[in-house]
Amino acid sequence: MDRHSKATFAGHVRVIVEIVIVAMIAAFLGLRLYSVLGRRPEQNEEPVRRRIEQPDPQGAARPMAPRLPEAMATPANRLAPPVPETRDFDADAEPGIRAIIAADRRFDVGLFMAGAKSAYGMVLEAFWRGNRSELKALCDGDVFAGFADALDAREAAGETLDARLIRIEEARIVGAELTGSTARVTVRFIADIATVTRNAQGQVVAGSLNDAIESRDLWTFSRDLTSRDPDWLLDETDEA
Repeated sequence: MDRHSKATFAGHVRVIVEIVIVAMIAAFLGLRLYSVLGRRPEQNEEPVRRRIEQPDPQGAARPMAPRLPEAMATPANRLAPPVPETRDFDADAEPGIRAIIAADRRFDVGLFMAGAKSAYGMVLEAFWRGNRSELKALCDGDVFAGFADALDAREAAGETLDARLIRIEEARIVGAELTGSTARVTVRFIADIATVTRNAQGQVVAGSLNDAIESRDLWTFSRDLTSRDPDWLLDETDEA
């Protein structure tokens, strides 16, 4: 056998030896895995899963979830409407808000307040422009009649109004009630408004667009919760 043949033969032997060693290691690991996972525990052994799930009797006790008092666990209380997360309302208004939520689960205080702020600006803008049709769509009959009378008096005097809603400083629910199926929510608005009144000759007779005046209003919005119409109407206005 020449030198090249001997080297080739030695290489084959080395490969075979390596394969045998790998096979022995695999067999050994397989037996070890079977000894752990492939047989039931002996009488004096404890399964791994039970050791994890059972607490150490000498260790610290696991914290338990607090239990509700029996008075709070009644079916009536479990079905009570949750307290709204937003705090855009006075404490006196909370019972009324709870009653409205119980009657209409879709009622959301945060969304209502966003709509109330928008309605506040829309009603004021419609009044300043003298847009009766828009006012009629946003207000109930009595409130619309009051706005219409003010517009009639302004037009009879030949006056025009130029006004700007600068900002709403605060909008907060101060009252809420449910009477039958009608919900009523009263919101206090504190806003900065600049107004100018001009006479028929265009001369300024009151106000200034450069000086905003703080306005405090109490507006009450109402809606029949059984109606398919989702809109709330302005049904009362007052000074805060």
